[in-house]
Amino acid sequence: MSKPPSKKSDATLGPLREQIDRIDVEIQRLISERAQVARKVGEVKGLKDKVEFYRPEREAQVLRGVVERNQGPLSNEEMVRLFRELMSACLAQEDPLRVAYLGPEGTFTQSAVTKHFGHSVRALSVASIDEVFHEVEAGVADFGVAPVENSTEGTINHTLDMFLTSPLKICGEVELRIHQHLMGRMKDVSRIKRICSHAQSFAQCRAWLAQHLPNVERITVASNAEAARRARDEDGTAALAGDAAAQLYDLRILFGNVEDEGDNTTRFLVIGRKMFPSSGQDKTSLLLSATGTEGPGVLMHLLEPLARHGINMTRIESRPSRKRKWDYVFFVDIDGHADEEPVKKALGEIQKGANLFRLLGAYPKAVL
Repeated sequence: MSKPPSKKSDATLGPLREQIDRIDVEIQRLISERAQVARKVGEVKGLKDKVEFYRPEREAQVLRGVVERNQGPLSNEEMVRLFRELMSACLAQEDPLRVAYLGPEGTFTQSAVTKHFGHSVRALSVASIDEVFHEVEAGVADFGVAPVENSTEGTINHTLDMFLTSPLKICGEVELRIHQHLMGRMKDVSRIKRICSHAQSFAQCRAWLAQHLPNVERITVASNAEAARRARDEDGTAALAGDAAAQLYDLRILFGNVEDEGDNTTRFLVIGRKMFPSSGQDKTSLLLSATGTEGPGVLMHLLEPLARHGINMTRIESRPSRKRKWDYVFFVDIDGHADEEPVKKALGEIQKGANLFRLLGAYPKAVL
């Protein structure tokens, strides 16, 4: 039985609580002041379109400043999350941004939406990556979020392939630390008859499953949220999914963090209808093909201007061009913004030697 607080502790806590109350009043006053100034920014610029008001490069600069100033005790992640929500609420005063994502509710992609845009947006769940692109192209959504690669399992090719025909631009990126949990309604893992999950999640937990549940049936479903729904509704079914799905479907986490790699991370792309200016720490994404994809040194000669101008290529992926068999295009990520030197000069030289050259986007690097 716990002891009641002593008179001495009450005397000590009283002034501290009063100090917290005074700080809370000042924080609330400053938040209201910030929201008023944010509204005036739109009025001064004469912005009527909320997409024009949203400036990802400016938000990235603000969040980098938060990290640079942070001296604790809160972590960088917590401070950035708080400021992200503050900016999200200020932006949504008139009309929230509409963001399409690969659903249903409870997926990691929804978590990526929240991490990048905050909770004060209208998140639109769609059934496929194709629909994410289509909703943005049609203007139903202002932006979209789709996974593009995982640090353990590599590229999500479907997202890359959409850029072969879509006019949309990459406006940002989100890096989300992925924790996979085994969850269900049962209290004992011996009652698990089957495990449902997305193929990517099964792949990320391959070794753990082989060691702990080697003989349990595995059923691949369209999303981790669908797996969690089945675990809620079906006796003997467990799911591999994240925290959000466990909370949404009221499931017990039987084993936490069962992913094989300790730094398992998924990268998501934010897609929109236009490009934005430089934030100072950016990436540029390209879709390229050489004049001919056969013969020695074709790709090396195409990309040689990057090395000559001192530009770091961070990623390259090849995909079938869909024009003829064994013909390929290349998706390339580089450091720097396409509108700034020396990137601009190097891209001009590459374009002259390319059969296909498309600037997919220039956007802020993920802050955290």
